[in-house]
Amino acid sequence: MSLLLTWACHFALGCFAIAILCALTRAVRGSTPQDRVLGLDTMYINGMLSIIVLGILYRTSWYFDIALLISLLGFVSSSAMAKFLLRGEVIEP
Repeated sequence: MSLLLTWACHFALGCFAIAILCALTRAVRGSTPQDRVLGLDTMYINGMLSIIVLGILYRTSWYFDIALLISLLGFVSSSAMAKFLLRGEVIEP
């Protein structure tokens, strides 16, 4: 792996870490429940992208499988939270 790609991966990981911290503050200090859900949604996306960058850095495919699972679970949880905020319950009788 070239030195430039290694440095770019480390820089991207640092940027994603800062983005996760910003999303964490939005999730904790959000004024409305929608802000908190948006913060959590942003955190899982940045976490998934961090894992993809780790897969590029370490040249293994396991990280991509883990990122796929995180994206699937994050989508389902975001959909469930949106439905809960919209209607007040997730599973309707």
